[in-house]
Amino acid sequence: MSTPQDTSAPNAARLTVKSADDMRELGRRLAALLRPGDLVLLSGELGAGKTTLTRGLGAGLGVRGAVTSPTFVIARVHPPLGDGPALVHVDAYRLSGGLDEMEDLDLDVSLPESVIVVEWGDGKVEELSEDRLRVVIERAVGADAPAEGDEDADDVRSVTVTGVGARWAGVDLAPLGW
Repeated sequence: MSTPQDTSAPNAARLTVKSADDMRELGRRLAALLRPGDLVLLSGELGAGKTTLTRGLGAGLGVRGAVTSPTFVIARVHPPLGDGPALVHVDAYRLSGGLDEMEDLDLDVSLPESVIVVEWGDGKVEELSEDRLRVVIERAVGADAPAEGDEDADDVRSVTVTGVGARWAGVDLAPLGW
């Protein structure tokens, strides 16, 4: 993974992730910045690495159970193995409505004591909190793209992490890279 680069927002970082292992490591590093009450929105096309990143978050937070895609159950709760927060992993892909449809999941009840990660949450759960971390995962293009013929080309991703709200205003996102 490359070192974060400045983006237009002062509390944002852009990284190049070269493998699924690196994506999980990014999740572990991101987990070190998270605390109970944090909302994380993951965006990216199918197969971009959202669940892989969440597996790393689960490992970093020290939660119980294998982190798998909650596509068909919509949400999974992974309790902590120790004193840390639970991880609530939501897949909003199949949900067409906004927060009204999400209310049945009681995310607002879980938020204060958990870290909530929502895949496909853009435009659906922002009202849960003024403070959130937005992670956009895209296939690498341009200077970040691997050389033609590189066998690992399909694994390279460009990841932009942006903090929104007062909670993230002073958070240094530089530790996400290495």
